[in-house]
Amino acid sequence: MTHDHDLVLRPTPAQTEAALNPPPGRTGGDLVVETLTGLGATTVFGLPGQHALGMFDALRRSDLRYIGLRVENNAGFAADAYGRITGEAAPLLLSTGPGALTSLAALQEAAAASAPVLAISSQVPTAGLGGGRHGYLHELPDQAASFRGVVKSVHTVRTQSQIPSAIEAAWKSALSAPHGPVWVEIPQDVLLAETTIPVVTGGDAFPEELPPRPELTAVAADLLSKAARPAIIAGGGVVRADASKKLRQLAETLQAPVVTTPGGKGAFPWTHPLSLQSWIEDRHTTDFLEDADVLLVVGSGLGELSSNYHTFKPRGRVVQIEADLGKLESNHPALGIHADARLALQALLETVSEREDPTAPERVRALLAKVAERIAAQELTLEQEVLASVRRALPADSPSFWDMTILAYWAWSAFDAKGPNHLHSAQGAGGLGYAFPAALGAAAADPTRPVLAVSGDGGALYSIAELATARQYGLNVTWLIVDDGGYGILREYMTDAFGEATATELTRPDYVALAESFGVPGLRTTPENLEQDLAKQLASPGPSVVLLPAVLRMFAPTHLD
Repeated sequence: MTHDHDLVLRPTPAQTEAALNPPPGRTGGDLVVETLTGLGATTVFGLPGQHALGMFDALRRSDLRYIGLRVENNAGFAADAYGRITGEAAPLLLSTGPGALTSLAALQEAAAASAPVLAISSQVPTAGLGGGRHGYLHELPDQAASFRGVVKSVHTVRTQSQIPSAIEAAWKSALSAPHGPVWVEIPQDVLLAETTIPVVTGGDAFPEELPPRPELTAVAADLLSKAARPAIIAGGGVVRADASKKLRQLAETLQAPVVTTPGGKGAFPWTHPLSLQSWIEDRHTTDFLEDADVLLVVGSGLGELSSNYHTFKPRGRVVQIEADLGKLESNHPALGIHADARLALQALLETVSEREDPTAPERVRALLAKVAERIAAQELTLEQEVLASVRRALPADSPSFWDMTILAYWAWSAFDAKGPNHLHSAQGAGGLGYAFPAALGAAAADPTRPVLAVSGDGGALYSIAELATARQYGLNVTWLIVDDGGYGILREYMTDAFGEATATELTRPDYVALAESFGVPGLRTTPENLEQDLAKQLASPGPSVVLLPAVLRMFAPTHLD
């Protein structure tokens, strides 16, 4: 009897000949790029450095497209977005020590948002490893230790023969649910030395699946089918698993209202009769969810933002589907189902009974009316008009990337993403500087549609150098910078808490003139002209900057009441 695991793919005569007689002049760096190509990678991001030159020289002999950014952290954000848009593990090539460490904030964001990033870093020469103080440039006692608490897995290479297997294992790790960033490090001498190892011709690029336990989905289906007031919270796991259609099917079968978290934007149609939209930071929504007798949470850990800052206290049964075992039941007791959202939703669809509930759409309309009334009472017309102008100017199928800025906080709650995987922000880890380099990564992934980046003037200064990258590669990104003269949200927080703000005011450049100095068209606009100006720049190929001088305010929080 022959078992599947006994089957071995035999090389063709041509492969055998190539293996026995590999071309001369190859190095460990070639093994890196050959392995990436064999796994299906087409584009890599990064920044060269002395110890990593073996990898970068090998790019010259490969078909991989290289997008070089000006700061390693920004390269990480670009790789993050490329992974979110394509579903592939975006390779990120880095150098040792300062170069590697500069990427940490981007890798933290990728980890929090479950974005697949394959970071490959050089290391000091093999003789310098082991924790001794040898005095090599960029030396750290244990470089990988700096990343273990951030990335999903760490893969250490010490010889050339380990390179293909280590990169393949990292690739699978990055793409297995939950997706996330992974770390591979290879010493400088291993990358530079010539190799006689055969050309890498392929790889197993298929990650392991994470199906739900059938006994758990059976109980969940019974609870949901018999519920009087079921409701659903849809998080980023639905988007990452490409499970939005299954979510809609299940919601309609159960007649269960759905609210999406900031990370789950677009997972459920905004105008659907069962859509509670994304007003999850609203006490009316919190009350509605607390009143559900069975609450299905899909792809969310119910963290700070998704629980209205931990004020959410469910009174009914909670069913939580989560691929990240660390998030399962971490905030609320639940029937915890450790599974990929797509596979778990499919299992529920096959086992739930159809519910009829003519009151559900009316309850949804009543809730949204209460939310609208609360916002209308705060006289925030400017903020709502600016956000509406952005929505009208942005093509429905274009992705947008939002920095940690007041307009983004509005977007989490009030912006119709028009579809899954269309709106992305740095809300996972909350770091500044995400929007523009991430948008560049998305434009590299799909050059057929314009991409929007939205930043405040404080966040813009984190990634201003990437205007050079946008110009160099002709990436189709329009960058909207809302200039309020400082860190606007921190100004609000400090004024509310202490009566006045400290360290929030900024001297900033003329962003229009600065953009033009990079060869990027710049345009100053007003709230009244924003829609027209933004639409014009989005319709023009290549990068552009639109500057909106405006002081925006946040809507009042409800978690402090």
